[in-house]
Amino acid sequence: MSSQSPTRPPAARVVLLTGPSGSGKTSLAALTGLPVLNLDDFYKEGTDPTLPQLPDGGGADWDSPLSWDADAAVEAIAALCRTGRTTVPVYDLSVSARVGEAGLDLGGAPLFLAEGIFAADVIAGCRAAGLLADALCLRGRPTTTFRRRLARDLREGRKSAPYLVRRGLRLLRNERTTVARHTALGAYACAKPEALARIAAVRAADAAAGAAVRARS
Repeated sequence: MSSQSPTRPPAARVVLLTGPSGSGKTSLAALTGLPVLNLDDFYKEGTDPTLPQLPDGGGADWDSPLSWDADAAVEAIAALCRTGRTTVPVYDLSVSARVGEAGLDLGGAPLFLAEGIFAADVIAGCRAAGLLADALCLRGRPTTTFRRRLARDLREGRKSAPYLVRRGLRLLRNERTTVARHTALGAYACAKPEALARIAAVRAADAAAGAAVRARS
């Protein structure tokens, strides 16, 4: 990640939002009203020879961080923090491929969300570069997450139904381990109400800091 000048703070900071697949990250992000960078659009393509494989021979392990292009995601976060805009890929999960690209503009917002199941993997880099406002991991009841995830994935046709059921059961068994990994990487684990409160607190602090700067100028 590109370092920031010590005399020139970033134009924006990021709240990293992670948590198990189906934990409600996208719906929470929409509730905040903040600009959102969808980190799941940085998945590798299905033809990428570096994709990790499931030990049972069931295909690519899309729940491994190695199935994700962390470097490209970090560059997009850094660009948004520096300039307020960047170009991001558009990824179609049903075909495991990038199908285009789109521009993302913060519109002058000093804070944005970057959400995805691998967001915790870039906490350290964002913090070291002075870009991190907060890092949160949504957690809830694993059975609720399982039902929500399966209903969403079936509705959106992300993969075949048998694959989604097998994946869902595997993630159900591993959910507490997943949350523990995210917290070990620096994310604060909480439910949706507390996550919204923490994001609101960051926004209020940023607004107060901005007002103080304007008053001195």
